[in-house]
Amino acid sequence: MSLIVALMSILVFGTVMLGIILNKKSTLLAEHPKLEKRIVGANISFFAVLSVFALIYLFSGSRAFAEGAAGAAAAGTANSAGLGYLAAGLSTGLATIGAGIGVAVTGSAGIGAISEKPGIFGRTLIYVGLAEGIAIYGLIISIMILGRI
Repeated sequence: MSLIVALMSILVFGTVMLGIILNKKSTLLAEHPKLEKRIVGANISFFAVLSVFALIYLFSGSRAFAEGAAGAAAAGTANSAGLGYLAAGLSTGLATIGAGIGVAVTGSAGIGAISEKPGIFGRTLIYVGLAEGIAIYGLIISIMILGRI
């Protein structure tokens, strides 16, 4: 499994570097326009193959049948705590994504409104603050979930 994680890490690093190279539109890609499509296609196919191997290893039942009854009970307890941590992370993460989208929309609309009429600066701050409140509510929910674990 560590080999798969190492290969996936290399692939992610390669994807980031590929994005930087393609963003700068180097002379190599300008001379060979089909090279860009080949590189992206190879990157996507390599990622798909590694993802399939990781999922097969993750869901293989070889480790699941090796546990005894006591180990299964302990795993059930650990599993519920893990799901609680996952729920706390999801509530915070999704709330901040929603808040970011809300701030982006209200912030850009507020800047446009302020450029036309500077007197409504306070109102636009209130709307942006309401959008930021969504992230705070997600954080409160995650604290409540962590308090029950």
